[in-house]
This record gives sequence, structure tokens and C-alpha cells, in this order.
Amino acid sequence: MTDTSTLEPAIGRTTDLTFDEAVERTRAALVDQSFGVLCEIDVSSTLRAKLGVELPRTLILGACHPPSAKRALDAAPEIGVLLPCNVVVRETPDGLTRVEAINTALMSRLFPEESGIGDIADEIGARLRAVIDAV
Repeated sequence: MTDTSTLEPAIGRTTDLTFDEAVERTRAALVDQSFGVLCEIDVSSTLRAKLGVELPRTLILGACHPPSAKRALDAAPEIGVLLPCNVVVRETPDGLTRVEAINTALMSRLFPEESGIGDIADEIGARLRAVIDAV
């Protein structure tokens, strides 16, 4: 199980790809890792429409790896509040693009070791790391 004593909330990397290129590569990498995208939230458009504010382009992809989601829900139904795993593509102030995903090791802190959530979180974390690395 992953050491959870000093964890960042997200894993990620910055790239010089355009926002659209990064979104395309992220989607392809999610498919390669057997994730489906259950939902998309265009954060910048939503906040522009609701609050009249301008933010750098930001897209949240709600990614799900169905076999792991099933195992996790069987082990601890309340983990549903943490699903799907969010993957974010966003423009940075310096004109680059950042791709980030939830650090699934944080889930291990929330559930007892005997639940098996830590092992599932490690597996999904490795898949999400592969997604990030592929962008």
C-alpha cells in the first residue's frame, strides 16, 4: 500500500501541447487504460455563464474504470462519493497546459486497510499515472 503520510491532492504534469491537443491525448490515454469518460464539465464556460468571470480553459473529465469501480463499491459503498476519478486539463497562466488527476492514494486514508480500498486505489493510481505520462 502507498505511504499516505505526505500526499499531494493530485498527480500531474505540464506540457507545451495546446489545450485541445492535451484534451485529445488525455482522452486517448484514458481509453488505452480502459477508462470511460462518464461526464465532462467545462469549468471555464460554466463559470462564465453563471458568474460572468473569465478563467483559463479548464475541462474536468469524470473517468471510470468499471471493474475497479465495481470492486471498490462492493468493498465500501460510500466510496461512491469519490467516483468517478477526475482528470483535469487546464491552461496555465504562462500559456502551457496542465493535466492532472486525483491522487488515488488519498482514498487509502479514508478507509480501513482491511477494506481493500488501498489496493484498488494503487491499481487505479498506476493507470492514471500512465494516462498522465502519455500526454
